[in-house]
Amino acid sequence: MTDDVKLTKKAKSAKPANPPLTPREEWSEFARTAVIAIILALLVRTFLYEPFNIPSGSMKPTLEIGDYLFVSKPAYGFSRYSFPFALAPIEKGQRVPHKEPQRGDVIVFKLPTNPGIDYIKRLIGLPGDTIQVIDGRLYINHRLVHREPLGLKKIEENGSTTTMMEYLETLPGGVIHRIYEESDEEMLDNTPEFVVPQGHYFMMGDNRDNSQDSRVQDLVGFVPYENLVGRASFLFFSTNGYANLMEVWKWPWSIRYNRIFQSVEPVRPATPEAEAAGKPAHE
Repeated sequence: MTDDVKLTKKAKSAKPANPPLTPREEWSEFARTAVIAIILALLVRTFLYEPFNIPSGSMKPTLEIGDYLFVSKPAYGFSRYSFPFALAPIEKGQRVPHKEPQRGDVIVFKLPTNPGIDYIKRLIGLPGDTIQVIDGRLYINHRLVHREPLGLKKIEENGSTTTMMEYLETLPGGVIHRIYEESDEEMLDNTPEFVVPQGHYFMMGDNRDNSQDSRVQDLVGFVPYENLVGRASFLFFSTNGYANLMEVWKWPWSIRYNRIFQSVEPVRPATPEAEAAGKPAHE
């Protein structure tokens, strides 16, 4: 058998190649892929992790302006506010499943006076707690919360420099985190006693003198359980804001590389004994 005959038989047995897509078929394939990608992104955003960015300094030094973070949506279960436009077959005030947040968590929540706005603060008071600030010092259930001074910090923001004292604060339960205080004589440094209602939480910013939080009752106040969006998990990007979107050549020097993938979740005591002990209530 000659080579020509072999090639002819091989050609006849081979499967015909797929014809090239027409422009209409290419557009249809692109649209289908885009729709699948959008659906997957919405599912992840709704049920797993939702991205948020930090536009203000109310959570300094924990979170900086220009930080981008992921929030864990299943951390406290799902409410109607877990879904876009609050469209969900979940009754008002309910979460499915019911999961309680813990003191010290950094939480994104819907502003009670305007659910269209997202806030991020630290959970300070649980249902039934009594919260008060006296001369700049935080009291939880009439016990003084321990803080340890770390030194003065010069903070630059919006073209101005402010000197603040940095402290390590130890909450009941043992969570230790950093806070900033300009002084102990600012506007929200003396408050009445707040008794947290059942089904609600008391939130405060770590930048204590530059945070509108649950101490401002006519704006934030007590945060209902259903308004919790999720627990801040970790940073996935951070920029110092020195480069705008069009200044591509500045991007490498604008990124805060040391903050990427930094955890936002609080470190808790390893043992129940340490958790119960915390820090002394007197100084």
